[in-house]
Amino acid sequence: MKKCVKWKGSDHRKVSFECSVGKNCRNSFYCGMILYFFVFSSLINLSSCLPPVIKIGAIFVEDQKDSAAELAFKYAVYRLNKERSILPNTTLMYDIQYVPKEDTFHTSKTACKQISNGVQAVFGPSDPLLGAHIQSICDALEIPHLESRLDTEIHVKGSQEFTVNLHPSQELLNSAYKDLMTYLNWTKVAIVYEENGAETVNSKGLIRLQDLVRTPTKNTEVYIRQATPSTYRHVMDELKQREMFNIIIDTKPETIQLLFRAILQLQMNDYRYHYFFTSLDVETFDLEDFKYNSVNITAFRLVDSENIRSRLLLRDMERFQPIGHSILNKTNVIKTAPALMFDSVMSLAHGLAALDRGATLRIANVSCEDEKPWSDGTSLFNYVNTVEFQGLTGPVRFQDGRRANFKLDLLKLRRDELLKVGEWKQQSGLNITAPKYFFEGGSPNITLIVMTNEEVPYVMLRDGYNSTDPNGFEGFCIDLLKHISRKAGFNYQIRLSPDGYYGSINLETGEWNGIVKQLIEKKADLAVGSMTINYARENVIDFTKPFMNLGISILFKIPSSQPTRLFSFMNPLAIEIWLYVLAAFVLVSFTLFVMARFSPYEWQAPHPCLKTDFVVNQFSVSNSFWFITGTFLRQGSGLNPKVPGKIPPQLFSFMNPLAIEIWMSILVAYTLVSLTLWLIARFSPFEWVDVHPCLSNSNQNGRTPSSCKHQTPVVMKQNDFTMGNAFWFTVGSLMQQGSDLNPQAASTRIVGGIWWFFTLIIISSYTANLAAFLTVERMITPIESAEDLADQSEIAYGTLGGGSTMTFFRDSKIETYQKMWRFMESKQPSVFVSAYDEGINRVLEGNYAFLMESTTLDYVVQRNCNLTQIGGLLDSKGYGIATQKGSPWRDKISLAILELQENGIIQMLYSKWWRGTGDICNRDEKKKESKANALGIENIGGVFVVLLCGLALAIVVAILEFCWNSKKNAQMDRQSLCSEMAEELRFALRCQGSRQRPALRRPCSRCAQQATGPAYISSNVRSSESISHRENGMLPMLERRKSGVQSFEIET
Repeated sequence: MKKCVKWKGSDHRKVSFECSVGKNCRNSFYCGMILYFFVFSSLINLSSCLPPVIKIGAIFVEDQKDSAAELAFKYAVYRLNKERSILPNTTLMYDIQYVPKEDTFHTSKTACKQISNGVQAVFGPSDPLLGAHIQSICDALEIPHLESRLDTEIHVKGSQEFTVNLHPSQELLNSAYKDLMTYLNWTKVAIVYEENGAETVNSKGLIRLQDLVRTPTKNTEVYIRQATPSTYRHVMDELKQREMFNIIIDTKPETIQLLFRAILQLQMNDYRYHYFFTSLDVETFDLEDFKYNSVNITAFRLVDSENIRSRLLLRDMERFQPIGHSILNKTNVIKTAPALMFDSVMSLAHGLAALDRGATLRIANVSCEDEKPWSDGTSLFNYVNTVEFQGLTGPVRFQDGRRANFKLDLLKLRRDELLKVGEWKQQSGLNITAPKYFFEGGSPNITLIVMTNEEVPYVMLRDGYNSTDPNGFEGFCIDLLKHISRKAGFNYQIRLSPDGYYGSINLETGEWNGIVKQLIEKKADLAVGSMTINYARENVIDFTKPFMNLGISILFKIPSSQPTRLFSFMNPLAIEIWLYVLAAFVLVSFTLFVMARFSPYEWQAPHPCLKTDFVVNQFSVSNSFWFITGTFLRQGSGLNPKVPGKIPPQLFSFMNPLAIEIWMSILVAYTLVSLTLWLIARFSPFEWVDVHPCLSNSNQNGRTPSSCKHQTPVVMKQNDFTMGNAFWFTVGSLMQQGSDLNPQAASTRIVGGIWWFFTLIIISSYTANLAAFLTVERMITPIESAEDLADQSEIAYGTLGGGSTMTFFRDSKIETYQKMWRFMESKQPSVFVSAYDEGINRVLEGNYAFLMESTTLDYVVQRNCNLTQIGGLLDSKGYGIATQKGSPWRDKISLAILELQENGIIQMLYSKWWRGTGDICNRDEKKKESKANALGIENIGGVFVVLLCGLALAIVVAILEFCWNSKKNAQMDRQSLCSEMAEELRFALRCQGSRQRPALRRPCSRCAQQATGPAYISSNVRSSESISHRENGMLPMLERRKSGVQSFEIET
């Protein structure tokens, strides 16, 4: 048994049936007859559900008799019947009929006659009018209709039709055309069409390209002209006058040579013109007159003649040449129409083969008179609609009877042949495989007019040359143009702009000036120089890719420094500061003298061992001035004056180097260290010393000095670190003046040492940051940014007149730049300059800032140390090479620029002309901060930690000293340790009269004083040794004397 499946109805449901024998037979006779019939049928077709012979019909117009399309149809049927690889058990028979052109009645009768004769499918005709009638008949009778004509009708998706069209739809072809226009960046294009279009007659001309006209690429100007063979020359001449260089040709292939002749006569066959042909048979055109002259011809093709399978098929097809007619043309290239006809027959064969694998097909028996549809027609159509195979026209696949997922090869004429440079697919769009063929250089005999302006270092006139000399210019842009011309393939002639401007638009008249005007009026082909790409210029001309990126910046003069003088060491302080210092010197000296005379503590005995009624005061007038002079010269000064006219200094700006929390921390540390020093000195026994060396028991050798003979020993000890002296010691160290007080004990020396380390770090940090503060303030310039310029009116500023910088400020929507534009526009005399040199000279004269491109500014600053750049960039833009609107040179030059950038050539040229030529200014390029920051806890907080750790260590050492001394005294006095420590602690914590205390009572054999109890010596007594060891080393001046409070008698 064999089970077959057939497609039925528009819903494509499968209905199964069995070809069976022997079932439900009422008698053996009938069963025998059925068995005989089944065996007889099986002998005819043992393994196929298809009829052994299938008829197909083809209708051609009379003009196509014995044409390549008809021969391709015959060859396809011949090949299928001969090879038997697709339909092994079925033979195809064709019925070809010829009908008059545009005769719909006769065509309809011919089709009905073929259907009555039992054809299973109808092919053709290619005429749009006749094809539509045949399609309606086949739809009514449900007979598959296969055609290969360009159908411009819009089909509703999902509608039930029985037509399969192998020609790509016009909608998809227009998509391919638009993708190509987008890639080539056509902004100005002309369409030349003919009513009888490129593929077949009556193709409705402009209707075919209406989608292309209605939705062109962005910013594309489309110019449409209808032409006939008699008006080809007139139409092409009109396009030449309008300078339309990108032209789409949609004319009849039969008359294409007449169009070529008109193009040659009008000399429109050079590199500037680019022709795109909508015909898919451009390979069959005679392009001999267009070779070797750089004309651009581009077209798509459907048949890939370079494919190996296609080559073999075309070779076999070439042998099939009955009666001298050839399917191929003289170049052995098949046209699109016969190739589509061949693939349409193959599509039916693949559909029948698919049906044979799962269904049965009954021979059609329908007629136009009965209007009864063929029951198996829907099944056959559905199988044909689902076939997929590789045909002569590429991959064949259908969607709702329309060609889908096909491939178009993109061809371009290069020198003497058409080369494949890309392909287009419905899924992925256009893919260019050889972009260099689109942007390769033209003929070296082409000379372009290049417009420029003379500007350093871009374009400069050589010494001894004039502007008409071909080698009379040099500069960055000239070298760049040499590299580009070699890569793009053209010669050039340089001309200077008549008015010297690059180009800006007059908002009142709408007219352009400068180089832009020359390009608009077609007086120049290219423009090079420092020409900025902006929106306004891009609307009227084209720019290449930028070869240099830049922005607007401010050129200003560096404030000039004063010449070095003999007394330049006085420059750090202003003259009024020096006068104030002198006045302070006199005032402090006199005050010190007066205060010393009033204070009783400054009156001391000349020698504590001398019996005299006089005491002396060391602060005489001369000594007071000497003390202040020494103090002043030891501390020096690191102050620097601010630049006049800058930010007004504050009265207490000397405190800026340190944060307020640091100052508070220093104050706390000062108080804490002073109190700690006083307390530790009270506890430490080593800070209690003899009042006078003559009153001590012995010298270092254990012997009594000779000067101490016959004196009574005084058992008194004295501590110099009173509360006041402790604070005096710490403040003297903090101010780096020292003190006459010297710690004796290890604990107090630890406090003093750690305090000295603390003051060293604090004073050094303060001095360094103060210098930074004053130095930074001195480096402040009058302006730091564009906002500073806008907020003042003393310094004038301007731009180059008629340039992009001026346009930037004029059209800016930013308030700051609008304010600057209003100032520049109303300033008199005018702040605009006609050349960069004029603007630079005005900057050097002073009180003027010039707004210019950063690249030119960099060049100027590199060669003039008196100029500098203020602030950063105000915008971001680029320099490009300008071309005419729609110029074919734009993309070629852009590719050359990208190649030069990747190779580093442009950077080498920049280094050559910016830093490799002329006198380069050698300056210190170290950038200084615009503001110094006050030091905070995070900067010098560690020194406070070290100070606290030192104080803690000193306290521990002082406690150890106290304990050790208490133990020693307890042993000597034969007292308990606790009582001795309690007595010492009580005395140490006394707040009044505690500078002196009684020492151990030990008899002295040589220096006994006539006293039985402890004697207390006034604190005013000082030894000559202590006076001689004062830090300042000054001897007392015995100018004024008065009676002493106490005196001593010395035995002789």
